[in-house]
Amino acid sequence: MRVLVLVKADNTTEAGQLPSTEMLTKMNEFNEQLVNAGVMQMGEGLHPSSRGKRVRFSGTNPKVLDGPFQNAKDLVAGFWIWKVRSMDEAVQWLKKAPFDGGAEVEIRPIFETEDFGDELTPELRAQEERLRASAAANL
Repeated sequence: MRVLVLVKADNTTEAGQLPSTEMLTKMNEFNEQLVNAGVMQMGEGLHPSSRGKRVRFSGTNPKVLDGPFQNAKDLVAGFWIWKVRSMDEAVQWLKKAPFDGGAEVEIRPIFETEDFGDELTPELRAQEERLRASAAANL
């Protein structure tokens, strides 16, 4: 199964404060463990919401909102995509991450093609496979 691991923002990340060399070193060591175990597929940090935008859809005219956005605890500062055998395995890996100071991280399963059952017709399944292959070529 694949999971999205969401590192929640806080006032420090929203202020644009970058991690220390010590924290970057620890995080790279942790990421190396994940990669060597075949768990980590992707991982990135995000700029603060002040550099982002939101698009709110209501009716026919989407509305664009400029950051920063309120409630730092509801925002995301970074993410990983992991391939694990179970949610329990993801939790065990996350417990090894070099976080402290009240950091909060959320783990969410990613829908896989088979999760959609009969609603994903053979034609839609083939289209999905083509799209995934094209997207992978863009990496």
